[in-house]
Amino acid sequence: MAKGDDIRERLVNFAVLALDLSDQLPRTPAGSHVALQFLRSATAAAPNYAEARGAESARDFVHKLGVALKELNEAEVWLDVIIRKGLLPGDKALRVRDECCALCRILAASVRTAGSKLSRVNNA
Repeated sequence: MAKGDDIRERLVNFAVLALDLSDQLPRTPAGSHVALQFLRSATAAAPNYAEARGAESARDFVHKLGVALKELNEAEVWLDVIIRKGLLPGDKALRVRDECCALCRILAASVRTAGSKLSRVNNA
């Protein structure tokens, strides 16, 4: 397994969870709006991470990884809306939110590490 494959798999699995969760949201105007916004952000993280892994430079890597993190942060906000509004019964949204938060922490740490390496190279 190549470096980063485990995170890629978790991000793809998260996208699948997001697809499943959005299918369960109510078909009301509010539910449909939240479902589409959540789907856009939650499913964008994995392809943006894949783009980062194929970056053309260290600076490009940090930027694209940051975009993946921004998408996860947005998905987390939409999950908070789903939970607070009670759009889904049970704790499925909470479990998906927990995974989203864990992925946010992983990508944030990666952005910090890659960014500090880039700074050291630029300042050398």
